[in-house]
Amino acid sequence: MDKSDPPASSAAFKPVGTIVIASRSEAQAQAAVSALAAHDEPQRVHHAPQGACDRFALALTRLLRWLADTFFAKRYGHRAIVLETVAAVPGMVGATLTHLQCLRRMVDDDGWIRTLLEEAENERMHLMTFVAIAQPTAFERVVILFVQWLFYLGYFALYLVSRRTAHRVVGYFEEEAVLSYTLYLQEIDAGRATNVAAPAIARHYWQLADDATLRDVVLVVRADEAHHRDVNHALASQLGGLVAEPASAAPYPRHATSTRPGA
Repeated sequence: MDKSDPPASSAAFKPVGTIVIASRSEAQAQAAVSALAAHDEPQRVHHAPQGACDRFALALTRLLRWLADTFFAKRYGHRAIVLETVAAVPGMVGATLTHLQCLRRMVDDDGWIRTLLEEAENERMHLMTFVAIAQPTAFERVVILFVQWLFYLGYFALYLVSRRTAHRVVGYFEEEAVLSYTLYLQEIDAGRATNVAAPAIARHYWQLADDATLRDVVLVVRADEAHHRDVNHALASQLGGLVAEPASAAPYPRHATSTRPGA
């Protein structure tokens, strides 16, 4: 593995997710999320690439963005289903490899594993939500089968070679996700996408009102993605020895402790 392996000392690294959550009261966090949701055009955050690794991550992201735009066009519900099957992969890969490395070295994970597993579960809940809204076609299911395995193997290899680059890739992916969900909101507001009722799984997971709609769901999903964007960029920067400000990460919406309604 490269020099971006997790530091053995907890003093050298503090998990970004923990810092963000601990720095705000629950009321403050929810107020910040509400403020974000009130704006159709959230602040555009872009990490300027620094070095060859960052430029590679950005180029890969732009290539995949072009492929998604070409394949899905403005079918944002179906785009979300296919891409969320991929988005849930990095957190699980990162958590698994970090877990195994910490076992081998007999060191603490400094909060990485829990943070990455939370990201993976959150992205999976995005998938389950959009499956309840837009059923994938048979062809899309085949695409998912091949794309997920291809991405899993590629990301696994990348994480072994350079953790910094792997997290930077996810940061750029999340930048594009925020943009995509913003465009989805515009389609809903223009009446080109039907603003259906939020599915029960979404109302439970994000603790939304009973009369919540698709628009409310897209707002909280976008807030999730903005948070993951900032967490992964901060992790990549810390791994590269760069200055990161995790306390400035976008607020994370409140989620239910159980992912299943009625559990």
